[in-house]
Formats: sequence, structure tokens, C-alpha cells
Amino acid sequence: MAPGPAFPNGTTILVCQDPHSHNHDRDIWHLGNPLFSPTCLLFMQISLTAIVSQCIDLCLKPLGQSSLVSQILGGMVFGPSGLGHEKALKDVLFPMRGALVFETIASLGLMFFFFIMSVKMDPATLIKTEKQAITIGLSVFSFTLAIPTGLSLLLKKYVYMDKGLRDSITIIAISQALTVFICIRILLSELKILNTDTGRLALNSALSADVIGFTMMMVMFSIMQNKGGKILSLLWVILALVAIFLLIIYVMRPLILWFLKQSTGKPVDEFYIICIFVFVLIVGFLSEIVGQHFVMGPIILGLAVPEGPPLGTALLTKLETLCMVFLYPMFLAVCGLQTNVFQINFRSLWIVSIIVLTSCVTKVGAVMLAGYYNNIPMKDCCVMGLILNTRGAPELCMYNVWKSSKLLTEKEFTLLVVSVIVINAILTPLLRFIYDPFQQYNSVRRCSIQYTKNESELRVMVCIHNNENIPTIINLLEASHASSESSVVAIALILNELLGRSRPLLVAHQHHEILRSASCSSAQIDNALRQYARQNEGCASVYSFTSMSEYDTMHGDICRISLEMGANILIIPFHKRWEIDGSVEVISRSMQTMNIRVLDRAPCSVGILIDRSILSGFPSLLSGRVEYNVAVLFIGGADDAEALVYTTRMARHASVSVTVIRFLLFGEENSKDRKHDSDLIDECRYYNTANRRFDIMEHVVRDGVEISTTIRRLIDYFDLVIVGKEHSESVLLQGHDEWSECKELGIIGDMLASQDFVTKASVLVVQQQRVRKKLIKHTVTPMTNQRDCTVYNVPNDAAPRSSVAISV
Repeated sequence: MAPGPAFPNGTTILVCQDPHSHNHDRDIWHLGNPLFSPTCLLFMQISLTAIVSQCIDLCLKPLGQSSLVSQILGGMVFGPSGLGHEKALKDVLFPMRGALVFETIASLGLMFFFFIMSVKMDPATLIKTEKQAITIGLSVFSFTLAIPTGLSLLLKKYVYMDKGLRDSITIIAISQALTVFICIRILLSELKILNTDTGRLALNSALSADVIGFTMMMVMFSIMQNKGGKILSLLWVILALVAIFLLIIYVMRPLILWFLKQSTGKPVDEFYIICIFVFVLIVGFLSEIVGQHFVMGPIILGLAVPEGPPLGTALLTKLETLCMVFLYPMFLAVCGLQTNVFQINFRSLWIVSIIVLTSCVTKVGAVMLAGYYNNIPMKDCCVMGLILNTRGAPELCMYNVWKSSKLLTEKEFTLLVVSVIVINAILTPLLRFIYDPFQQYNSVRRCSIQYTKNESELRVMVCIHNNENIPTIINLLEASHASSESSVVAIALILNELLGRSRPLLVAHQHHEILRSASCSSAQIDNALRQYARQNEGCASVYSFTSMSEYDTMHGDICRISLEMGANILIIPFHKRWEIDGSVEVISRSMQTMNIRVLDRAPCSVGILIDRSILSGFPSLLSGRVEYNVAVLFIGGADDAEALVYTTRMARHASVSVTVIRFLLFGEENSKDRKHDSDLIDECRYYNTANRRFDIMEHVVRDGVEISTTIRRLIDYFDLVIVGKEHSESVLLQGHDEWSECKELGIIGDMLASQDFVTKASVLVVQQQRVRKKLIKHTVTPMTNQRDCTVYNVPNDAAPRSSVAISV
């Protein structure tokens, strides 16, 4: 069966297709038309809409547009608003006989899209939602429901409008009160602000408003199905709805939990995954039977499925790409195909525009009112108000249902689809322009090791990806030398990739003024940090946090904690991992992107740790190891200066030996840069005059090849090698950047991280803090002014000795 022609009164009949025609009679070799085959027609329609949508997306991305706009426009190109306006093209590309199949596939994708988005949500978080979010959510819903609805009643009474708009203007106004969590989440992900305070609060506020909105929509659907207006009929609809809810909670959820129990300690069996997919189809079918929309059941079932690994992660692995990238855009294209802009008249346009504009302004005002009550900055309230105005698939789904129920005519449906496009087309680039969450990190305050006073504490923030990073990080903290004169504050941020969850979390393992405290599964890491604190009791303190987020947005959490905790240096893990056999595994390319963003935006100095401790047998400074050998490769520049000062501090530790390997360009003895670097070297030499664990080696070289040869010859003598990231003014390395694989490490760091560079030494690549994205030029105070001021604690019981070895 296929849809037949539409009659003037809007009725569409189904006509039978020829049962005797076969696919082999429709190919080009039998002089047939392949597009008469429903299968070929579907493949062609999906291909055309996908290609055109992606092309539009490529054109609009530079303008800051969201993918939703591109996907709806991709459907409009072939609908009555575009090529479909010509009957000949419409009959060839999107004839009536293919509409039912295309829309059915899109509806299937929409159902699974809502299911996976609900799986990511944790209903328990509603109980833990902050008071601010609840206040904002209730304020937005109540004001946006009351004011536009009241305005619609006034317009209906005093303004002339056609019958279709008069009958539907009130429900159009009511629909503006919805603030759907799913739409907000997609927008925040596209804007890369999911991890910011504003993004989190907007997400929680939308979740609070969703509880009321979702309940209201179920009641509206129940009333719509009760066409007789009888109380008994409405009661049966509500009872059927309750029965589906009980079926999901008391039958399907226990079965899902049993599946989960059977898969303890191993991947979820494919059979269980298939059973859950069948559950989705069953509850969608039952939802349609009782008069609700077919996505209602999958949404409740998704909320009943435990979020996160292993089950939530397994479901998302199977479904997310197919639904989010392929089937979900098909539904948006269908909405575009059904939109006919030629039906819009000016009077209806400005009436609906007034309702939509009023609701947008009301949402912003409602957020500002609640924000004023909760002492939230007005700029953040304005940004949140704009975010909460986002529209998406849930609204489009609701408009489709109202159109099929004759609550909306084709004209009003078109107006609402266009309003969704216009709102998103304005909001997304506007938010990109007015809201830069990382502007606060462009500090003018120097926050690096080189500019830390001797008597002040050193604040080191370390990011831990997994337990394998712990030994090297603990050694690094211990080597930083916590003492009564200069204590060390260790700030640990455990990085957990967001899997099977929708809301990112940033939790503190101890009381924090802003962040919620929580117990996380990080026992080994916490134990190691507590052991370090006990070993240096009174001289070191530890703070630990956990970030659960996508790697694409995790840099926000890292920069936020480093700024709030006043870190002097931030240590982040490299995106590659060394195995015991010497092979190298890439953990995640997204992790590399995260590192690059941290380097670009961090409010302090940054170090990328290339951890090879598994190759060296995990030597531990805490266990009283005799000697921990550290080398710093010094070529020149601010980054090398930061690395040098950090290792000079390490040389105070009784078990740490530091060797400064300085490379001098042959024939540049009198250059200004060499004299500048020599002053810094002399200053460090002076403060370590009596320190037998501090050596300086100077190598005169002619090019980068000699540097590489020297490093290869010396590196295996050390447990840790520290090097600056950039040496932009060095003639020795000119042209070598073309061969770099990992640009975030610089030339020397990339060479040391190469799989071809065989060594057991771990590497720390240091970048000194950029103030307003510029390098801080290191300054050296003349030695004559420093004689009476002790900057570094020098042991006085050791006899002075020479600390320089020069080789050519």
C-alpha cells in the first residue's frame, strides 16, 4: 500500500501497488524505472537528503550554526518549499508512494534517539538537583506558560485572524513553555560549554522544568484522545498509561537488572542487548495503543535503564552513531519535507512571531528574576536564558502529532517549524559570540614556578587518567620537595571519560564551597595521595577531585580547578601509553585535543607527562630509594627557564640528583640571548653552590642533529627528563618542526616521545604560563642584589665544589 493523491479537502487515500511487478523488471537492463521500487526509492531519498544536509552544514558551520538548522533545511530543499514545489521533480524524487516508508524509518530512528538520550539521564539526580536549578526551572516554566498564553487569549479576542490560527494559537503559546533537557544538552555539546558552571546550571534547570513539562504533555495527549469528553474514558486512558508505567518499572526493569547481574565483570551479552531493543519496540507499540505518542514508552524505559557502564555504555556503543548521525537527521529532514513556506501569509506570520518572541523574552526575564534571588551574575543569567530558549526534535515531534490530530493546519505547522529554524539560527552564533567561558583564564597575574616566592607554597595540580600514572606522579610530587619553609599543595583531578551518561559531573572528594562532595571509585589513587601526605605531614596537603565528562569538553574542568585552587603548574597525561614490551598504544585522540586546549587556555604553567615508568620498574621516592635522577634540557627561552627553576627546586630533595644539560650554539658566544640565558644559569648555580646533587653540563653543538645525538647518549642515565616546549628563537631547531608528529610537545618533546626514541626515562614537557596568550619574558636580577637574599635553601654543611662540565 502507498499513499495516493491528496484531495482538496486534505484527505489522503491509500492505493495498492502492482503486486505482479518485480524488482528485476525495474532495473535499467530491463528498460524499467528503478525508482518504482520502494527500496531503491528509499535509498535514493536517504542519500539525497544526507548529502544535501551535510553540504549545507559545511557552508553554515563557519557562521556558527547548529547541525539542526542544516538538517531541516536539507529536507526543505526537496519539499514544497524548494524543489518539491515543481510537481515534476516532486513526483520523481519524493513521490507520495515513498513518503510512508521514509517517514516510518525516520519515526523508528526518533524512537531510539529518545531512548538513548533517556538512558544517559539519571532520575536520581533530580533529587540531588541544586536549589538554584529548581528555582530557575520552576520560574521559567510558570512565567513562560502564563504570559504567552495570556497574550494569545488577548490576541484571539482583539485581533482578526483566520479560523485555523484562532483555533490553534492557544496551544502554540502553551508549547513555548517547554524547555526540553535533550535540546539543551545537544546545544551545550555543540558549543563545548557542557562543563562550565553556566552550562551545568542551565542543564539542571531544564531537567527540573522537564518534569512538569513532560507530565503536562502526557495529560494533553490523554485529553486529546478523549474526544467524547467523558470522564470515564479519560480515566481509562490514564489507567492504561499507569499500566505501562508499572510494566516498565516492575517487569522490564527487574529483567534489565538481572541482565546486568549476569554480566558482572564481563561485557554485556549480545542477547541481553537485543532483548532491550525488543523492549523499546514493545513499549512504543503499547504507547500508541493507549493513545500516547510512541516515544513516551521508550523515554520511560530509558530512564529505567541504569546509566553508565557497563549496560548504558554498551547500549550507546550499539546505537549512538546510528541514531544520532543517521536516523535522527532523517526525522529532521522529514519535518523539512512537510514544510511549505508558500502557505504563510503576513498576518499569521506576525501573530505567531509575537507569541514566539514574547516567550523568548519571558524565559530570559524569568531566569534573571530567579538568578537575582540566588545571587547569580546577570550576564550568566542572560546566557542561561538564551540557552533555555533552544528548540529541537521534541518540539518538532509534538508539532507533527498536533498536525496529524488536526489541531494544527499545514500553515501553522510551517510557521512553527520555521520558528524552530529561526530561533536556533539566531541563538547558536549569538551564544558563541557573547559567551566565552575561557575568558576568565586569560589572567594578567603571573602564576608559574619561576615567579613563585621562596617562602610561598608550591601548588602542583596533577591530572590522573588511570592507576598506571600514579607512581610517576607521586615521584614528581615528592621530588617537588615539601618542606616547612616551602610547603607543597597537591591538587589531584581524576579524569573519567563520560560513558553512558548525559550530565557531566565535577565532584570534590572533600568539602568544597561550590562543588558537591561525592565518593568516587578512586580508592588506589586516594590511598597513594594520602600516603604522600603522611610522608610529608605538616609540609604537604592534598585535595582531590573527579571530572566525569567527554574529552572534548574536559579541558573546562581542568582549567576551572587550576584557577580556583591557584595552581602554579598543571601536569596533564600524554595521550599515548607505553606497554611493558615497549609498544605504544594511543589511549584517545580526543585526549590529545584536550591537551592542546589546556595548553592554549590554562591560567598557569602546564606540563605534559610522558610516562614510561612501567619500563623502569616503578622506582619510588616514598619508599626511600637512594637516588632519583632528573635532567633538564636547556636550549633557551621562557619554557626552558620554567623547567630549570622547577628542577632547581627538586635539587633540594635529599634523594634527587639534578643535571642541567645546556646546549650552546657554536659561534654565538657573544649573542644577547646567550648572555640572558647565562645569567639565569649563573643564578641557579649560585644558589646551589654547595649542593653536590646539582650539576651543569654544557655542550657546544652546531645543529639539531648533534643535540639529538647527545640526548640519545645521555638520556638513559636519568629517571625523569624535563624540557621546555617552545624554543622558537633557537637557530639550532629551525626547520625541524616540519617533522613533528605531536605539535603540543614542541620539537624536543616530540623527539623524546617518539616510539623510535628508545629509553626508559619519563619526560615532562613544560610550557610556562601565557599571560593573555603571550610568553612571559623571564627576567634575571643581577647577582649583586641577591647576595643578602636567600631564594633557595642551600645546605651549608657541604663543601663548595665546581658544578660545571663543558664538552665540545
